[in-house]
Order: sequence, then structure tokens, then C-alpha cells
Amino acid sequence: MPVQLEIVSPARLVLSRDVDMVVMPGYEGDLAAMENHAPMIVLLRGGVITLHEGGAVTDRFFVGGGFAEITPERCTILADDATPVGELSAEAARRSLAEAEAAWNAVDKADIDARDAVLDRLQSTRAAVQYAQAG
Repeated sequence: MPVQLEIVSPARLVLSRDVDMVVMPGYEGDLAAMENHAPMIVLLRGGVITLHEGGAVTDRFFVGGGFAEITPERCTILADDATPVGELSAEAARRSLAEAEAAWNAVDKADIDARDAVLDRLQSTRAAVQYAQAG
């Protein structure tokens, strides 16, 4: 049986359909959600969510981070943003990376919360540049 998948961003419901497997960029490493997966909530880093059906990759979405709730029947991804990989703009990603690098250079490294937030943004934009150029 398939897994019911929903990808939601703050602006909209991005996708809602059944898939065989969802591979997502967990903060501690990539993770695959399939039928009968143990329940868990996962923190996502910037990277690509890959949807699999019938043994093939059907869709890829870049997410800037977020959370995933996985149950044995369902996977709900609450993404900071979600963009089909084919729609990523290399130019926009490079601009975002320059802004993130400037923020990193300006952040007070002693302020752990601010430093970590800027570092997450920097890593996410680096991943966006990588996938935009490859896509």
C-alpha cells in the first residue's frame, strides 16, 4: 500500500497524493518513509525531497528546511518553502547565497541562536545553488 503524502508550505498545499516512498533530507541524514514506517517527527535541512512510485523517481522538490511527521500510513511535510527542482533559478539561488554569506559574516558568533539560524540559512542556500545548477 502507498503512503499518503502531503507537502505543505506556509503559502499553500504544495502536493497531496499517494506515493510508494518519500526520501527526505533529515537533519541527521537522509530518511525514507514508506508504508508501516515507525511514527516519528523529523527536522529537515535544506535539500531535495524525492518521490518514488513504481520503482522510479516521479518528482523532486527542493525544501529550505522544515519538519516531517511520519506515521505507518502517512507522511506530512511542513516545509519552510517547497519548489519543484526544475523550477529552481540558479541566478536567484546565487543571489540568496550571497545574502546568506553576508549575514554569516555580520552575525555575532557568540549569539548561539542567531549564529545557528544564519548557519542553517547558509547551508540551505548552498544546497539550493547546487540543485539549481544541476537541475
